[in-house]
Amino acid sequence: MHFVLLDSLILSVVAITADAYSKPLSCSGVCTNAHDPSVIRRDDGFYFRFSTGGGIQVHTAPSIQGPWIYNGTALPNGSKINKIGNHDLWAPDVAKVESVYYLYYSIGSFGSQDSAIGVATSRTMDVGSWTDLGSIGVESVAGSKFNAIDGNLQSTNGKLYMNFGSFWSDLFQVEMTAIPTMIANPVTSATQIAFVPTPPQAQEAAFGYQYNDYYFLLFSVGSCCRYDTGGPAAGDEYKIQACRSDSVSGPFVDKSGKSCLQGGGTTVLKSHNWIYGPGGQGIINNPEFGPVLYYHYVDTRVGFSDAQKRFGVNKLDFSSGWPSV
Repeated sequence: MHFVLLDSLILSVVAITADAYSKPLSCSGVCTNAHDPSVIRRDDGFYFRFSTGGGIQVHTAPSIQGPWIYNGTALPNGSKINKIGNHDLWAPDVAKVESVYYLYYSIGSFGSQDSAIGVATSRTMDVGSWTDLGSIGVESVAGSKFNAIDGNLQSTNGKLYMNFGSFWSDLFQVEMTAIPTMIANPVTSATQIAFVPTPPQAQEAAFGYQYNDYYFLLFSVGSCCRYDTGGPAAGDEYKIQACRSDSVSGPFVDKSGKSCLQGGGTTVLKSHNWIYGPGGQGIINNPEFGPVLYYHYVDTRVGFSDAQKRFGVNKLDFSSGWPSV
């Protein structure tokens, strides 16, 4: 049965190869171990890639295309947050504020709201240099109005904001303190910025990015994981969508004008050719290519397991007013 399901999954991917999406740029070195990547370029030009697993996986490269080298984990002893899963950290997001790098991470268990977002700091990002500070005050339990994972720090007009959320009423935003180790207001006051009204509300991994006069909200829609155990129905796997607003906190709409609080979202990238389930995305400004979209995906020619997720990068084109690859 396992092989029949995988064959069906592969056929569903082949059926959508006509979609006009560019293939990812070439990648060399360790291009796996890339689930939920966060990429940042240090002042010396070196790239750091952080990803889900253990104490947060760390890879470095002289170029966004590699060659990527595995360095170890940022927090080998896990997090001081007292929740189940505090040694298996998820969904990193790394940002530099003044002279300090902030690594946000999630603690949770699959299908549960018992979650939290924590933070660690470093002045170099090198393995061995990170200090865990614990929770930023974004936590959830069963029955909360949100799920406290997938944090993303966004800076604009001298203020800092944390985008977060997954399923359970989807995506939210709350202001951070000037030194972004704690939320500025109670998390119960968080603003809902995107929502799919119909179950299962499969929306997560918010990433905010400003381009010219617009604030773009990118997010992953669908099923992220466990593709090697049958996988979701065709079209229900991860894909990357976007909405935009003239305010960092919304209201956000998609390209057709539909509110992103009513399920709106313009698809930026979805399964095509041998690329399956792209998501966990971010955007970085690259000195060679300009803004690029990075994400994880599985290569259907290789395998569907979470461990086989690969690092993808595509050049972005905003000439239409919307990000496209």
